[in-house]
Amino acid sequence: MAKSLRSKWKRKMRAESRKKNAPKELSRLKSILKIDTDVIMKDVQEIATVVEPQTKKKKIECAVKDEKDDMKMETDIKRNKKSLLDQHGQYPIWMNPRQRKRLKAQREKKKGKSRAKAAKAAKGLAW
Repeated sequence: MAKSLRSKWKRKMRAESRKKNAPKELSRLKSILKIDTDVIMKDVQEIATVVEPQTKKKKIECAVKDEKDDMKMETDIKRNKKSLLDQHGQYPIWMNPRQRKRLKAQREKKKGKSRAKAAKAAKGLAW
């Protein structure tokens, strides 16, 4: 059963809320058990799985020029503003398939025109 879009969405959102609430739950568990050492933590791990929360880290580099407040941020995703393709030829996640298809058709149309011009020029130069 549980294969509908709604149930998949609910499962996904429950997992996200678990990630978000993990640090609070861990601190609450430690405060209840008043854990100060790792010796007692081994006993707790038999009862409950204790997972340290993971923080999301994105690759962002900051470069400082001449010790001023001008900060230049470079993200690892380079995207063409006109075609919306990234360096790997992928569209953004939020773009729906119809928009992707339309942009692809426009690109193919432009490629076709340039190839047709090249073919006509080649015919005109034949002796």
